[in-house]
Amino acid sequence: MKKLFLALLVVGQLVYGQNPAPPDSLKSNQLDDVVVTASRSIASKKEVPVAIYKISQKAINETKAIAVYEIINKTPGVLMVNLGNEQHAMAIRQPMNTNAYYLYLEDGLPIRPMGVFNHNALLEINQFNLQNIEVVKGPVSSLYGPEAVGGAVNLISLKPSLNPEMKIGVQADHWGYKRLQASGSATFSKFGFHIAGLSSSQRDSWMTFSDYNKDNINGRFDYNFNSKTRLVATLFYGEYFSDMTGTVNENDFYNRTYKSTTNFTYRKSDALRSKISFEKDWNDNASSLLTAFIRNNKLGQNPSYGIRWTQGQTTARGEINSNAFKSYGVLLQHNQKIQFLKSVLVAGVLFDYSPVAYKAYQIDLKANLNPSGQTVSNYEFVAERPDIKLSDYEADIYNKGAFAQLNFKPFEDVTVTFGGRYDNMGFDYNNHIDKSNGDKTYEQFTFRYGINYNPFDFIGFYGNYSQGFAPPGLTSVFRAKSGTGGSTGVPADFYYNLKPAEFDNYEVGGWFSFLHKKLNVGYSLYYMEGQNELLNIRQPDNATDYQSAGKTLHKGIEFSVNYCPSEQFIIRVGGTATQHKFIDFKISDKPTDPIKNLNGFEMPSAPKWLGNSEVSYYPKWLPNFRTSVEWQLVSGWYQDQINTAKYDGYNIFNVRLGYQWKGLECYANIINLTDKLYAYNVTKGNTLSSVSAYTAAAPRTFVFGLQYALSLRK
Repeated sequence: MKKLFLALLVVGQLVYGQNPAPPDSLKSNQLDDVVVTASRSIASKKEVPVAIYKISQKAINETKAIAVYEIINKTPGVLMVNLGNEQHAMAIRQPMNTNAYYLYLEDGLPIRPMGVFNHNALLEINQFNLQNIEVVKGPVSSLYGPEAVGGAVNLISLKPSLNPEMKIGVQADHWGYKRLQASGSATFSKFGFHIAGLSSSQRDSWMTFSDYNKDNINGRFDYNFNSKTRLVATLFYGEYFSDMTGTVNENDFYNRTYKSTTNFTYRKSDALRSKISFEKDWNDNASSLLTAFIRNNKLGQNPSYGIRWTQGQTTARGEINSNAFKSYGVLLQHNQKIQFLKSVLVAGVLFDYSPVAYKAYQIDLKANLNPSGQTVSNYEFVAERPDIKLSDYEADIYNKGAFAQLNFKPFEDVTVTFGGRYDNMGFDYNNHIDKSNGDKTYEQFTFRYGINYNPFDFIGFYGNYSQGFAPPGLTSVFRAKSGTGGSTGVPADFYYNLKPAEFDNYEVGGWFSFLHKKLNVGYSLYYMEGQNELLNIRQPDNATDYQSAGKTLHKGIEFSVNYCPSEQFIIRVGGTATQHKFIDFKISDKPTDPIKNLNGFEMPSAPKWLGNSEVSYYPKWLPNFRTSVEWQLVSGWYQDQINTAKYDGYNIFNVRLGYQWKGLECYANIINLTDKLYAYNVTKGNTLSSVSAYTAAAPRTFVFGLQYALSLRK
């Protein structure tokens, strides 16, 4: 990877010359109202009946993020939860969780196939390759398929530049993080390319046992046969390895003793994605897209979250697992403008074949207890137990989908949208534990309709109804039920009868703009019901059983305010007020448990208030200098399902500064300016003896960087 950076630098010196590009002038601070994710084609935000937020390239470049959560958290109503070393959870119209309720896209294609969700998928992303990010809040299953329940995050890659350009930069913090990044881009006649790579590492940080390495490279290659016919190819390859620190106990957290309880847990990933798209504009009213794609992922881990320990015991157990899949797929899409009622039709089909293999087996651990005997000081690795299999299967997944969406204008100021999609996920399997084989199918039709009304050029409204669903992941289906398999002596039993979770979302919202578009306000109100959600039910013998029968309710108000009083200031305010509740959610069949159903309880890890606001200053008296102060608000949440313990949440401030002189940019970020002690998440079991587990956030962090741009203007 480092040879790649040196090669890019040499090429830049030879091809582009030594004349640095002049600094970009301050770009318009108006809201960009052109998006693609909400309609699978270029559309105005005023004509899509969903809550969608676009993070611009300017915002991405000025954030200078170490991890992508720093960028995505600028979206009103969104909290991407940092789990360390770019690992993450998500909260979009859901509590903070790792459920398969979010769809992560790269240039409109899912990063994972249906049935193989990974909440850490965005750790593979190359931050140096982002043109912009679009976040759709609420279900978009009718266009993109399953798992797009809480929302979808579409990361849009940089295109080849018209002029030859090259950038190279270094970034580091005072806790041992370092990153080298480089990119090169140009268009020559009909051919254009953009290549971007980064190599990052963490050593000897504020938390013990938290080193990691990440190496990514992205390439895009465009060939224009003529003005109406194009061929676009992309390639991504990434390697990732991280110590998996896990959580800390309450005493260590409040004493700022950031000590991992393990020194053997890890996560590693190798990911390859490639696609080639043929794009054809038949005329001014019709265009088609044919995309063929492949994926090849290998994930191995000894997860800290997989450790099972009974309070007071000096033994524990964990697991080692591996998950590998390949995908071969094709997407065909056609866009058609129709003169009648100024209609636009988008229709397409998707086929995805993904062979997958998964293995998991037990490891034996020793638990060294703290003096109280109620918490663990550290775990010691004792032995691998490949003879105790927790899961071992192979499956061939066949994902088939067909979608269509129609927009039309019955009146000049009104746009009506209808959309629907049919998905069929089938898989043939061999379960090597119970020696069974067979097939299973999940299928669903999802629908949405909406309306936009823009009576004036400064105000508009929308409303929609949308459906979403998420089939159970294969890792849930083929995990042996508690008390069966392994060393229990009881034949293994599996969850072949799990059902997809289903959601109904009702939403209204709007926008208005005043002061010659210097003040822009957006808002949305949503009400979403979920059913057939996965239940973890405690049995009379203390074993657990999973069922698809839970019901939940999610509702809230999201808002954003962007105010630009002058060219020197940009003020951004965004947030949400939410409520997430259990409606019918059984957790126990054990007679002695005082609470067996969570009806009416608030869901854990569900802050009622989220906010991210920022003031940016571009002084005229010092051109090409920028500074900003960002405020992140996360209100308190219940740690447990039965609402007995609460964490107060946090307020933190981040400062970012940068100065550009000709082609050289230097910058500094201060993350957690006040050195606040806080945790990204805190969880606790439902029993009285359960203790809180803290996902500790970093102390005050100083980030420094240099970036140099070379350009040859045509």
